[in-house]
Amino acid sequence: MIQRHAMFQGTVKSGQAIAMRGYVESTLLPLWQQFDCAQEVQVYFQVEGDLNGPNFPLTLVIKYKDADGMARGLASEARYASRDLLPAFCNQFFDEVRLLHYVMDVV
Repeated sequence: MIQRHAMFQGTVKSGQAIAMRGYVESTLLPLWQQFDCAQEVQVYFQVEGDLNGPNFPLTLVIKYKDADGMARGLASEARYASRDLLPAFCNQFFDEVRLLHYVMDVV
């Protein structure tokens, strides 16, 4: 099994954390759950972090059986629909943001 992590590094605009979470839960999460071959979709909202470390207010983890399944997920219509929403989402809710992606092998 592999996991693809999408980590939103940065800071949420003041007073926008609850609205950002609501948008993720109502708009983005349903699309992420429709990715082809996704076995599990998890969304994490940072509660606290290292004092001197970067902030990751939002992390998305999608689990796939294998690399072929992940490739199908990344090619799915739902993935493109969610990706098209990200620029406006980031502009609305983040002061600054950097989107990082990592693929992890699960033991």
